[in-house]
Amino acid sequence: MRIQVTPLAERKLQERLGVQPGIFKLFYDTEGCGCDGINVLTIVHEAEKGDSVIEAGALPFIISRQQEIFYEEKMRLDTEEQFSSFKLDSNSQIYGSNILVRDLRT
Repeated sequence: MRIQVTPLAERKLQERLGVQPGIFKLFYDTEGCGCDGINVLTIVHEAEKGDSVIEAGALPFIISRQQEIFYEEKMRLDTEEQFSSFKLDSNSQIYGSNILVRDLRT
């Protein structure tokens, strides 16, 4: 699996990581959202057993192998300067245009 991250999205994600070590985990969250589910980027300390690496350039990305079925092999992650959320899409669909980052390292 691969995510093409735009330069602006990469810069904003690097800012979210800061100096503390962390990994971005793509997650399809269905808990307590009152809907079918939403896509979320979480920042975690380390990968868990059953996680797979996602190629995303210089950024460390993972996903649970159980959740890979929700996503296509090639996707894009973008943002806009004035927003704190991200857009994840592929050639055939938009996964979300308001994807938030949750830092779970603390």
